[in-house]
Amino acid sequence: MLLPVFPVIRYAFYRPRGQPMKYTLRQLQIFLEVAKHQNISRAAQSLHMSQSAASEALLNLEHTYQVNLFDRVSNKLALNAIGHTLRKEAESLLTHCQSFEEKLLDHTDVGHLKVGASFTIGNHLATRYLAGYLAHYPEAEVALHIANTPDVVAQVLNFDVDIGMIEGEAHHRELQLIPWREDELIVFCAADHPLAKKKTLTNKDIKAAPWILREADSGARRTFDRALAGLLPDINIYLEFKHNEAIKNAVESGLGIGCLSRIVLQKNIDNGDLVPLTLPRRNMRRTFYFALQKKRYRVESVAYWMQTCRDMDRCI
Repeated sequence: MLLPVFPVIRYAFYRPRGQPMKYTLRQLQIFLEVAKHQNISRAAQSLHMSQSAASEALLNLEHTYQVNLFDRVSNKLALNAIGHTLRKEAESLLTHCQSFEEKLLDHTDVGHLKVGASFTIGNHLATRYLAGYLAHYPEAEVALHIANTPDVVAQVLNFDVDIGMIEGEAHHRELQLIPWREDELIVFCAADHPLAKKKTLTNKDIKAAPWILREADSGARRTFDRALAGLLPDINIYLEFKHNEAIKNAVESGLGIGCLSRIVLQKNIDNGDLVPLTLPRRNMRRTFYFALQKKRYRVESVAYWMQTCRDMDRCI
């Protein structure tokens, strides 16, 4: 989707001192693209304008307010402390203006939405909700960005997505977490694995087995580490994968035992391909959250996406 091109109008928002503000929305748009790409040329290309025009607009913004927003080193522009602070305000303001423009043009919320989702949620849940969302917003463009939980949090904080969906808590002063649904991790093995007949694992079994797990900073791995905290130094982590399907395939091939969300495993368990194993007195439950940037202007589409997710969960 092409970014909207705002006319070069100097908006006369008045401050208490009576001085009109002298920036344009186009300057803010250029500032944010440069902050994203850390390069004038790539920012100009993304905005379909010349490099010289983008550079001039950015320099005019800085000179007008006698402030440097970037540290300039060779061909790279890195946001300085002032730039980081103003970027968040500019993102919020521009999102508000885009929403306002959509309402002026269409008299309704079109519903364009960028969603960041962790791997389990993105691959096994988020796509379920698209039909219900698009039935309400038939003209909407929905972009789904799938990554691990820390990367999704970074996307939310950097205004790269409108809403994040993550597997567990994350802490940041600019992040708002809204509880969404409960989940449970399941330890499992192949149907022909020796532990399949045993079903319940002792501490000795846990220490002896080769484990095939998600990467260390994933939501699933954090829940696993918390549940088995006392045994972690003695656990044999044989393989780590970023994707759930790789873990399932490795376990099914007999390389070890794994631990993933019930959402990921349910069909395989029902088919008898994989066998769930019980770990007595180990809490493997966790909460999924919606993650929002506190400073981002709230739009109707984000609220409707959250409601769609909740409504469809109740029907499943």
